[in-house]
Amino acid sequence: MRLPKSQFILISAMLLLTVSIGCNRTRKYPLQGEVVGKNLATGEITVNHGDIPGFMPAMAMPYRVKDPAVAQEVQPGDKIAAEVVVGKDPSDYWLEDVRITDESGRVQAKPPAAPQMLMPGARVPDFALINQDGRKIRLSDFAGKALLVTFIYTRCPMPNFCPRLSSQFARIQNELKKNPEDYGKSHLLTISFDPKYDTPAVLRKYGLAYLDGDAGGFSHWDFASTNPTDLRRLAQAFGLAYQEEGNQISHTMSIVLIAPDSTVAKFWFTDWTWAELMESLQQAARATGKGEGK
Repeated sequence: MRLPKSQFILISAMLLLTVSIGCNRTRKYPLQGEVVGKNLATGEITVNHGDIPGFMPAMAMPYRVKDPAVAQEVQPGDKIAAEVVVGKDPSDYWLEDVRITDESGRVQAKPPAAPQMLMPGARVPDFALINQDGRKIRLSDFAGKALLVTFIYTRCPMPNFCPRLSSQFARIQNELKKNPEDYGKSHLLTISFDPKYDTPAVLRKYGLAYLDGDAGGFSHWDFASTNPTDLRRLAQAFGLAYQEEGNQISHTMSIVLIAPDSTVAKFWFTDWTWAELMESLQQAARATGKGEGK
């Protein structure tokens, strides 16, 4: 069986640890593994693969699929073989020549949970969180403002993931300061999916690094965590996949814009620029008459 090409979600930063960013030629690596889950709502499959010599160690991680037919066809329990192709652009990764080598595990495979991702226009549940000051906050606290939310964990070693997200949010924070009206009608929220390690004190220290030491910036940008049960519900609602691997967490990326009326305005998962995020945030903020303070 020959399936269309699929694009990696999580390989990019791991690649930075093993090959030079300046590489100008295409590289290929053989992959063998088992499909352990899939999310049709986000177009991802999760593969538990063995070592890829010269590229990355064995682990289970989600991969983005360009063609929905790939996610439809493969099933949890399938063993697959493929080639990992790394293009000239460090952000361009995909699978070629995907082959199902063994389907016998399908009967024993546990069915994936039904997708619960919110769609644009859906009202966001009022989740409770604990912020960097140890204070309880709720998503409803930001009603009347445009709220841009993303997920990280502070120990993330992969430059193209959590550090990239936080750096881009920091740039948005600094740019919005130049327009007090937009600043007052918007808010940023970074949620950790590592609540056992990312205590309020850890999140405060992490946040200050991206706020250039200005604690006043927390009035516009919260760093927060929640209990494991609500974290799973948040992840499902916002299309985030994560899995603990020792001291590391393999994860996808998710950014969600919540409109002032507390409904989902837009999602980003793989392709965006900080300018695009800021423009969308400003448009949502300007669509309301006035913002409410925290």
